[in-house]
Amino acid sequence: MDDEKPDRVTAAVDPEKPSATSSKPSKLSLLIGGAIVVIVVLALALGLGLGLGLKHHHSSAVSSSSTVPSASASPSSTPSGLSENIPSWRRDPSEYLLDMDWDINAAPTTRIFNITVSEIQAAPDGVMRTMLVMNGQFPGPLIRVNEGDRVLVNVTNQLKNGTSMHWHGFFQNGTNWMDGTAGITQCPIPPGTSSLYNFTVENQFGTYWYHSHFSSQYTDGLVGPFIVHSPSEATVRSTYDYDQVILLSDWYHDLSSALLPAYLASGNENAEPLPDSGVIQGTNYFDCSSYDPDSGYICQDNSTRAILPIHPQKRHRLRLINTGAFGEFDVSIDNHTLSVIEADSTLITPVTVHRVPIHIAQRYSVVVNFNQSTSTNYWFRAQMNEHCFSADNPVLDPDVKALISYSNTTSEPTNSIDWTDVLDVTCQDLNTTLLVPLTPISPPKNDLTYQLDISFQIGSYALDKAYINSTTWTPSSTPTLNQAISALSSQNTTLSSSFSTLGLDTTLYSPSGSQFILSIPTLQTVDILLNNFDEGAHPFHLHGHQFWELASGTGNFDWGTAYQGIDTRNPMRRDTLTVDAYGWSLIRFVADNPGLWALHCHISWHMEAGLLMQFQTRADIMKTWTLPADVKGLCST
Repeated sequence: MDDEKPDRVTAAVDPEKPSATSSKPSKLSLLIGGAIVVIVVLALALGLGLGLGLKHHHSSAVSSSSTVPSASASPSSTPSGLSENIPSWRRDPSEYLLDMDWDINAAPTTRIFNITVSEIQAAPDGVMRTMLVMNGQFPGPLIRVNEGDRVLVNVTNQLKNGTSMHWHGFFQNGTNWMDGTAGITQCPIPPGTSSLYNFTVENQFGTYWYHSHFSSQYTDGLVGPFIVHSPSEATVRSTYDYDQVILLSDWYHDLSSALLPAYLASGNENAEPLPDSGVIQGTNYFDCSSYDPDSGYICQDNSTRAILPIHPQKRHRLRLINTGAFGEFDVSIDNHTLSVIEADSTLITPVTVHRVPIHIAQRYSVVVNFNQSTSTNYWFRAQMNEHCFSADNPVLDPDVKALISYSNTTSEPTNSIDWTDVLDVTCQDLNTTLLVPLTPISPPKNDLTYQLDISFQIGSYALDKAYINSTTWTPSSTPTLNQAISALSSQNTTLSSSFSTLGLDTTLYSPSGSQFILSIPTLQTVDILLNNFDEGAHPFHLHGHQFWELASGTGNFDWGTAYQGIDTRNPMRRDTLTVDAYGWSLIRFVADNPGLWALHCHISWHMEAGLLMQFQTRADIMKTWTLPADVKGLCST
């Protein structure tokens, strides 16, 4: 870790005092406690009614307006779920409005951010639950920097378990140990301690995000946007007048730590936890009458849809980020077309569409000209694609909405008309042939080719596990990066040589065979065929690199003339793509970034079921590394 003092501090997100925490009460205790309070309130109301000469039927009005929540209680906001009230635990969405006066040409500097991770009770969609937050609020704070800036993020862990923070889409060239992937590039940050992430953003800009990369934690709220500006965006910046971030996510009413063991339990085949709701900017309106009164869920009265204020007759860049665990969204705005200008931080030739499908961890920027009548408001729709799921959740309303406010009011739209295009019946990305990078970069010819087969298999004890080839991943207690640096720098030439040999390995890092690592010890260009034998689609993310998406399809891949004839002229570059059900995707990347880098399905449940492998790249450089003492120290705390 670089011990150099920051030369100048230009931004800071200070930790706020976390809200009081408590575990989710049991259903029985909720029912008993609620009943006692209701009885007391009724008794008081009845006594007051008798004392004041009021009729007894007034007591029911007192009871219905009491503060005792119930599963069938409707939120007190308007029927459409619109409100300007922002609870203290919800981050003010105005923080995601990006000031257009930001100096994209500023000299590189150091920017410091402080994040405290804690547990609170909150109700983003109206249903109270235990959730994990940063600086006491959900979603996480905006991190905004320029290309070339040094970024220091101090993460303090106030949880009962470990945590980590991954900077999604960042190369971390030369700082692999800052990637934040627990079990691969670091041990988790222990409870009650802090860890400093220290890296420089080089050779990249655009829309990114950050999230916990420890177990399924980010599903519970540990997500936030990360925006990088650059002089290189000057041309496209002239095509819009305003800029803002919009976070989308599916949402669960239970902690992922409670859902995950049931999903991974014996005999539970193909039964991922299904979302109960969805949120935009961390909020939504949930119809609590969907639950039976004895369900044990508590409905709060602060449920509200997000309100997205806009400037009429102006062009807005909307940076869409899917921070969810399972659900793909089809994003649209009634009566407005979308001009797609960015996908996964790659600027593209503008493409006009009605809807943008966005799978987990993907980012798209769209420019919208808000040129409709100012006499009404319009719906922003993020329609969850239920075809991505293997079953139905009866309480889920897949049509997640926010209000586009032309009139600076919360009035429900009256002339807002959804597009008539048929929604996708498959779970897939926006047509890749439409995505043409603004800056043409054609990939070099490949040196190596590997096929990775994706499957779910029922093994011992009737456990349904995810596999890449013949390996199902489990996190290593000693991060694979720690093992590699130790071995490569060892005086034991046999050990050092074994960790720098080209090819596949499943036992070197783990005798049990739980680590599938592809070693590419020198600078090479690699083709990877992701071959999906599963009935579900999988959004795959590669850490530390962008790849070229050469081709995708269904059925069997043709290694003959079709492979040789693939057009490699300026194909789409990104870091997350969806491999279709029973389909394949061919990607190419240059293994020039030294370190251990995960390639995994970004469906939270699937990664925890084992759908992850790693690339070890540039051992010729890694052998000169020394792991920073504070990173190594995380494993001894």
